[in-house]
Amino acid sequence: MIVNASTLKAIFVNLKTTFNNAFDAAPSQWQKIAMLVPSTARSNDYKWLSTFPRMQKWIGEKAVKALAASGYSITNDDWEATVEVDRNDIEDDNLGIYAPQAQMAGFSAQQLPDEIVFDLVNKGFTSLCYDGQYFFDVDHAVNGQSVTNKGTKKLSAASQAAAQASYGAARTAMKKFKDDEGRPLNINPNVLLVPPALEDTARALLTSDRLDDGKANPYKGTAELVVDARLTSDDAWFLLDTTKPVKPFIYQERKKPVFVQQIDPQSDNVFDRKKFKFGAEARAAGGYGFWQLAYGSDGSVA
Repeated sequence: MIVNASTLKAIFVNLKTTFNNAFDAAPSQWQKIAMLVPSTARSNDYKWLSTFPRMQKWIGEKAVKALAASGYSITNDDWEATVEVDRNDIEDDNLGIYAPQAQMAGFSAQQLPDEIVFDLVNKGFTSLCYDGQYFFDVDHAVNGQSVTNKGTKKLSAASQAAAQASYGAARTAMKKFKDDEGRPLNINPNVLLVPPALEDTARALLTSDRLDDGKANPYKGTAELVVDARLTSDDAWFLLDTTKPVKPFIYQERKKPVFVQQIDPQSDNVFDRKKFKFGAEARAAGGYGFWQLAYGSDGSVA
């Protein structure tokens, strides 16, 4: 095949189509636990997370909620996946080897939000959120008191007592969360997030009429089960409230993943190394929303 502007354009149009088709078809489930926040700058300030605004009776002057002095900002990162195309492969009409790579680049680009969001979950026990505490922690300060959204119990369906001590205790703790005025936040835990190792236990808790000890299962149908292999601990599990406008996790998107290419036959890379390039680029980052919308157990205690 003769390498010229016309053939290069046709080749990379086909690769872009392959990339886009794979991008559109790739599975994704980050939306089940995180919210999309568009970004128009290098970073976004989430100072507004310091308050949980709620309506109240208007008596006298309005009770204005001031933003916290210490901000919580998320800086966008650059992301890429790049593939080289050897000029010899174009000349020898050996381009079939690049279609799978274009597909994988598209698949990876669609999976980027999942990679970012589930990495946040994994790091939730050791990463800070807007209040300066770990996202899953035992001493979040609320109205001068310490409140915990972190547990240690293993998820269990072995008995009604074990289920109550793990999953039930997490539900109760979340439902008791209050705002700075002492009013219930009406948290509604509706997603149970687990790694593959806990899928059977979690599914039994959420779908079985009876638990392993034969007693009635009070938790049947209380949450949607989300299983993701990106969760790195076989013991940790998470209960989330995703019913509010703000979600527990944030996917911040500055630039959607896009197909990019370098096909100028006069470029230094082609002249020196006879290499063309294509791939994907994006700008995005992740962060934590309201800790009150999540409960995490490291599963360290039976």
